[in-house]
Amino acid sequence: MSKLNHTELIKQEATRLGFSFCGISKADFLEDEAPRLESWLSNSMHGEMKYMENHFDKRLDPRLLVEDAKSVISLMLNYYTNEKQKDSEAPKISTYAYGQDYHHVIKGKLKELIFFIQDNIGEVNGRGFVDSAPVLDKAWAKKSGLGWIGKNANLITKSNGSFFFIAELIVDIDLVLDNPMTKDFCGTCTKCIDACPTDAIVDNHIVDGSKCISYYTIELKESLPNDMKGKFDNWMFGCDICQDVCPWNRFSIQHQEPLFNPHPDLLEMKKQDWQEITTDIFQKVFQKSAIKRTKFSGLKRNVDFLKG
Repeated sequence: MSKLNHTELIKQEATRLGFSFCGISKADFLEDEAPRLESWLSNSMHGEMKYMENHFDKRLDPRLLVEDAKSVISLMLNYYTNEKQKDSEAPKISTYAYGQDYHHVIKGKLKELIFFIQDNIGEVNGRGFVDSAPVLDKAWAKKSGLGWIGKNANLITKSNGSFFFIAELIVDIDLVLDNPMTKDFCGTCTKCIDACPTDAIVDNHIVDGSKCISYYTIELKESLPNDMKGKFDNWMFGCDICQDVCPWNRFSIQHQEPLFNPHPDLLEMKKQDWQEITTDIFQKVFQKSAIKRTKFSGLKRNVDFLKG
């Protein structure tokens, strides 16, 4: 089989597995990203996320992650839903965390994809990554032609906006490469910058992670800073503001992944339910959710912080 046949087979299987987009780029050093990452880290925009300082070289070169790597397969999975929390006064949860933990869902699909490649193409060495290893997923998705990096540092697709998880499969076979996205379709729009209540979007494509509501409510393990009181816009886990205001997200469509459907109790919980949440309810509602990452104590801290 030819390189083209291999590429078409992989893309067809990616679609069958439910991925919305699949693009391929050469496994090479991300030269453009090196100074950006260095600047972001040296300006302490990663806050307490000290793990971001590790494996600097591996973040920029996939050949250090997979021996003799030739191609990076970038995959995107839609998680957008029209369903919302019923009580408009209830503390808010980022849409990505409504269903089961995406790490587990996508890892399962990546395993299926690599097994498919090995069964149909032959002895292929590869590793799957989903937001859990030193891989600059948005940079690879852009390089693979899937979208451009918006002012809010999210990857945006022209057809369906930005409510996507991004994953990679790094493999040691040559495939047909896609053309990188070179155009930026944000234009003069600054809606995401203007809407961010903590001024976390400090420049074009640059988010100061240490000021982001998602960082405060998920990554920060210590007490929330008092000078942020009243600035969270009622978000208790993550934040979707810069995506909700993005004009390109008017093209978002309902996801088709049953595992991303919310727990039946989640959307029904009222403001008072959250304020009185117990460990039993937390375990029941968030048993398989990414929200477990904050632990019960972290979620309670966030809810109490919003109470003022």
